[in-house]
Amino acid sequence: MLPNVNAEDISKLLDKLVVVKLNGGLGTSMGCKGPKSVISVRNDLTFLDLTMQQIQHLNNIYGVSVPLVLMNSFNTDDDTNKVLKKYANVRVQVHTFCQSQYLRINRETFTPLVKDLKANDHEAYYPPGHGNFYEAFYNSGLLQKFIDQGKEYIFLSNIDNLGATVDLNILNYIVNGSQKPEFVMEVTDKTRADVKGGTLIQYQSKLTLLEIAQVPKDYVDEFKSISKFRIFNTNNLWGNLAAIKRVIENNELEMEVIVNPKHLDRGVDVIQLETAAGAAIKSFRGACGINVPRSRFLPVKKSSDLLLLMSNLYDINFGNLTLSDDRSFPTTPLVKLGSQFDKVNDFLKRFQSIPDLIELDHLTVSGDVWFGRDVTLKGTVIIIANHGDRIDIPPGTLLENKIVSGNLRILDH
Repeated sequence: MLPNVNAEDISKLLDKLVVVKLNGGLGTSMGCKGPKSVISVRNDLTFLDLTMQQIQHLNNIYGVSVPLVLMNSFNTDDDTNKVLKKYANVRVQVHTFCQSQYLRINRETFTPLVKDLKANDHEAYYPPGHGNFYEAFYNSGLLQKFIDQGKEYIFLSNIDNLGATVDLNILNYIVNGSQKPEFVMEVTDKTRADVKGGTLIQYQSKLTLLEIAQVPKDYVDEFKSISKFRIFNTNNLWGNLAAIKRVIENNELEMEVIVNPKHLDRGVDVIQLETAAGAAIKSFRGACGINVPRSRFLPVKKSSDLLLLMSNLYDINFGNLTLSDDRSFPTTPLVKLGSQFDKVNDFLKRFQSIPDLIELDHLTVSGDVWFGRDVTLKGTVIIIANHGDRIDIPPGTLLENKIVSGNLRILDH
């Protein structure tokens, strides 16, 4: 709750807001089929479930109707719309629209992968990054629809970032602050785990997002330096709807194109031309970055991220994840899991139950490792099974500042 602001004023703020989630990604990198947003995170609740709970809670408390908008890709649209049917009785207006689809370009010939545009070849197309949001949102008709309803601002974030909840302080700053920025990017302090994250720089007297893909190879180490670039973009973005409309209609949207090379299963090297939503920052008046706590950046890109969110490190309340009060310091552990844990199904099989991580600082697991029930990990724990060996951590084990290696199998008799 905002200090010195009553619930009625908060309701007026929220009445101006639209929440947008980027929902174009598949869960393929984690071995899942379909949209990443339907991966179970905690207690069988998916990213989409938790997002719906967050918005419904806001709407119930303040008597408002903050709508949720999902930007799908052609990869996720059908599956997402099927899943949405289960929320028919939830007090959240949900809208979906599809981002553009572009033709993949053959890296050798610089020609489209397909010659016949009518061919039903999904692999020949790609969604062109979340920078496509502004034009796709405008073209969907939703932008004008929300403006007509009296909505004024959007909060845009990745659906797999469970820290990206509606922050009333930021909303209040945008609406009632003296600066009235048309665009706000949430940034947070960089750690050694975030060296690839895009950062804000001043370029030609404008605030600009610099992504690692835009950095020449000779300067990549400098870009990754924590001392030189201390913050990175969380991709939690706030924007003014009228300003987005103006920028699109006046053809003022400037975003650097990122060349993303890919190797397809069919053995062809292609290039994809993409843009990042945060790169639009230089197109808006009074745009700024706001340094936010790390708790607002909890993305799930790998099974190691999932392990943290599934553990007792986090409490869940109305879809909101907060670091447990039982943890004595506010940083999250650094977790590195080997390739055997990459796919979600394999990852889940290897844990009879998720270990107690409240006092964990660092965990490295490599090789064929299996965890029994009620395991507790504290301090720095390194578990390495050599090639051909297997390690079983017995039920009820406490590992504190331990290195376990070699071959360890405890068999029940």
